[in-house]
Amino acid sequence: MTSKQRAYLKSQAMQMDAVFQLGKSSLTPEFTEAVREAIEARELIKIAVLKTVTDDIRELAHALAERTHSEVVQIIGRKIVLWKQARENSAYRLP
Repeated sequence: MTSKQRAYLKSQAMQMDAVFQLGKSSLTPEFTEAVREAIEARELIKIAVLKTVTDDIRELAHALAERTHSEVVQIIGRKIVLWKQARENSAYRLP
């Protein structure tokens, strides 16, 4: 992903609300599966990481991206933005 594409996705994510909240149970298989399904349906999702999570947010983001076959667009504060291009009819036309 180029920096121009990443900037475009960041601008789209700014207007979004978090779809999931990652809590103290961390990355359970059920949570990972729910995120995978959401990414397939929406392409771009935002996840809020609650203060009860003691794990490193960057490590969590990259582990989640790897498990869901997506890309980390942005980690800002306690928010993670993930993106995976849809196979057909992409809602986010990257420059």
